[in-house]
Amino acid sequence: MTDRTRRDAAQAGGIEPARRLSAHVEAAVLEPGLYLVATPIGAARDITLRALDVLNSADMLAAEDTRVMRHLMDIHGVPLRGRRILSYHDHNAERQRPAILAALEAGQSVAYASDAGTPLVADPGYRLARDTAGAGARVHALPGASAALVALSLSGLPSDRFLFAGFPPATRAARATWLRELLKIDATLILFESPRRVKQTLEELCEIDANRSTVVARELTKRFEEVIRGTAGELAQDPRMAALKGEVVLLVDRQGDVQVDEDAIQAALAARLGHMTVKDAAREVAQELGLARREVYQMALKLDDEGNGH
Repeated sequence: MTDRTRRDAAQAGGIEPARRLSAHVEAAVLEPGLYLVATPIGAARDITLRALDVLNSADMLAAEDTRVMRHLMDIHGVPLRGRRILSYHDHNAERQRPAILAALEAGQSVAYASDAGTPLVADPGYRLARDTAGAGARVHALPGASAALVALSLSGLPSDRFLFAGFPPATRAARATWLRELLKIDATLILFESPRRVKQTLEELCEIDANRSTVVARELTKRFEEVIRGTAGELAQDPRMAALKGEVVLLVDRQGDVQVDEDAIQAALAARLGHMTVKDAAREVAQELGLARREVYQMALKLDDEGNGH
């Protein structure tokens, strides 16, 4: 359907067709303080008008990647006006932070943006916000794009309670322990992961719970956006996981109702009651099988009584 056909169809239905609208970037004098500016994670037009206002008006600019900020400002026609962009990232933060704090102490406004998304979410900057507040200057947060929240919205997983856990540890042993602890939490889990390690992480999830509902979301808001849903076991076997590219968000559903055979519970308890207290055996089995501790404890008491001839 051509643009003209769409216009004609809209007019025939009594709906005024969309038309180009004028938006403007303001140049108001900003209150002194640190402005944490959320920037697009893909589509350049996902930036907010308020973010452009602040980038246009701030006395000082700082960015995790100065080239990215400069390009973003060029796209939206925001001039530098002779201002330089201070580089601020994990590797130079200790060296650069005093310059930002000095500007704030002098009553200036400082706009800081991470590479993409919301600053301080899996990005450098929280120490900057902490030290800014500690020095008595105000911290302003400008809401906007966030890969974690976009992925959660697209996933179809419960969003009433969720945990953003950042990147998994690099080593296999540390990652296995980390995942096992996280999977006990009654919330949808949101992880960032390197595309080269997604398949490995999914395989490690399978070792804990292969049936857990899982979502892999990549290149969010970009041209090749893709959302892949299934169980951890299904996704681990999906050939696409071996050739993923781009930024990836991995989401894991909370544990559902656990149905464990009573004989299996009793066998697990019996294996422990010979060398553990009833309380410790119940706690360990409940944790291992994902069951309510009180119910397992009652079963352990019964087994212990029977074993002692009571």
